[in-house]
Amino acid sequence: NPHFLYNTLDNIIWLAESKDTEQVVRMVSSLSSFFRTTLSKGREFITVKEEEQHIRSYLEIQQFRYRDILEYEIAIPEELYEYEIIKLTLQPLVENALYHGVKKKRGKSRIFVWGYREGVNLVFKVSDNGKGMCKEVLSALRENIEKGVAQKENDSFGLANVNQRIKYYYGEEYGLEIESEENIGTEATIRLPAKKITPLS
Repeated sequence: NPHFLYNTLDNIIWLAESKDTEQVVRMVSSLSSFFRTTLSKGREFITVKEEEQHIRSYLEIQQFRYRDILEYEIAIPEELYEYEIIKLTLQPLVENALYHGVKKKRGKSRIFVWGYREGVNLVFKVSDNGKGMCKEVLSALRENIEKGVAQKENDSFGLANVNQRIKYYYGEEYGLEIESEENIGTEATIRLPAKKITPLS
């Protein structure tokens, strides 16, 4: 998203002009980490640890801009770190929670990211206590995700892309599920087979 990059660079310029060196270093470090994972030397699969760092960098950057309305917590146990995950799986869910949950609610909201192993699968959840959706909007969103919307301008594109990629690589039994309740919040859940990254020889 070029707007994310432009906004972040504008914030860094503002911090530099304010001579807030410590914050400049933090923002540049988070931005560098964010794009390092985004590129990942062309790899499609990365470790859960790398994906966690990616969303942490993203949220650190966004919290500077939305510090008055955004709190977040990431609770992914270290025993999941060496398992594989498709690159850019969790970040679109976090972005959706921020822009369609947190920003649309008055007052401060919280994004919570966590994961666990369930038998032969890994489960990751991204929840927020933001605006939420009514039943009709939720139903339309689920339909768009399942069909796989083609337009990048569509709000469902990022979520549909995540769902399609999971199903493509792992099968129809895996994918993305969305639960939401208006004025309560939204929870996105993904399930993946528990596979560890094979070290390069």
